[in-house]
Amino acid sequence: MIELINYPNGKKISESNVTHHISASRRGMTLEADINQTNEYYLSTDKAVIHKKPTPVQIVHVDYPKRTAAKITEAYFKVPSTTDYNGIYRGKYIDFEAKETASKTSFPFSSIHPHQIEHLKKVLQHGAIGFFIIRFKAYDETFFVEASKIIPHYLDDQKRSLSYKWFKEEGILIPFGLSPSVHYLKVIDQLYFRRSV
Repeated sequence: MIELINYPNGKKISESNVTHHISASRRGMTLEADINQTNEYYLSTDKAVIHKKPTPVQIVHVDYPKRTAAKITEAYFKVPSTTDYNGIYRGKYIDFEAKETASKTSFPFSSIHPHQIEHLKKVLQHGAIGFFIIRFKAYDETFFVEASKIIPHYLDDQKRSLSYKWFKEEGILIPFGLSPSVHYLKVIDQLYFRRSV
């Protein structure tokens, strides 16, 4: 943890100023880009092997202008059957979905597909680590929330969203950093391995 940074000219900057600067400098970055950068960092430092699952594409038409060349002229994205990311960390299978919302007050359940909830339920039943990473863009805040906390609310027919206040109380705020950008393994260590990174 950074407590104080001293510049060569003697000027000092506190941790809160560093965090604010990092947060401001990365505005406009998507959550996906931040998580992809984080996963590349984890892979390059041999901490974990976690990848974004490719979105399946249905190829409809291919032209062959030359015998040695093929050109896809029509294709459609299929609806993914599971979540965005999966991999392994400390011998445990990890599976999670990442979502952003522009709302200042709540996260809408319409952002999550029923098949993703079903998939995460099965992941949890088999003893893996399943969770959501949710970013509130208006506040530039990213939360780690265990899937087991969101699933019951999602399945409640009376609920259409979870409030920002709920995330502040039930989620764990993931602080922004330079590398990794979204250090979610730190949260996993605290929750599942009772250790700090």
